[in-house]
Amino acid sequence: MKNLLRIARVVSLGILLSFSFSKEKKVVVIDAGHGGTDLGATRNGISEKEIVLNIAKKIKALNQNQNLEIILTRDDDSYPTLTDRTGKINEIKPDFAISLHVNNSPRETTDSKGMEVFPQDNEISKKLATKFSEKFQDSKIRTGNLYILRESKTPTILLELGFMNNPNERNYLASEKGQSETAEKILNFINEN
Repeated sequence: MKNLLRIARVVSLGILLSFSFSKEKKVVVIDAGHGGTDLGATRNGISEKEIVLNIAKKIKALNQNQNLEIILTRDDDSYPTLTDRTGKINEIKPDFAISLHVNNSPRETTDSKGMEVFPQDNEISKKLATKFSEKFQDSKIRTGNLYILRESKTPTILLELGFMNNPNERNYLASEKGQSETAEKILNFINEN
């Protein structure tokens, strides 16, 4: 009888532990585009590299989900090459990766506006892009032969968070409020997918 009770306890403990540890962590890589001497798009002393780095760091800092790990390709003003970035993504093998950028066109105008999302040419990336576009009504799905999408071996999307040449979007993305709100929205998207 004692042996039966002992076996029952061991089996119960095993079942409990298997349920509590069965959920693996989701891993997402955030790539803050440009960096170092590569400023990316610039207007009025505001650079793309600073905006996307600040947003990437805020995404990581805001994450309170114990089952989500956010890894950055850069967390300072350095310039990992595109090969370094995709190499890190491919080495980590995350659930998916998001590369952050800010769009630009030559004119100073409010005609160009909204987010754009570029998926890889695979089903998972296209689903992520569609979900992102549905969540962010002002975003459009685009296609492009972009290095990080072409060379990443894990589902990856590239986000253009707004237009640097659009004064309203530039000022919003350069502000503390705009960066925090954008980071929160992206983190919510990550948690939902």
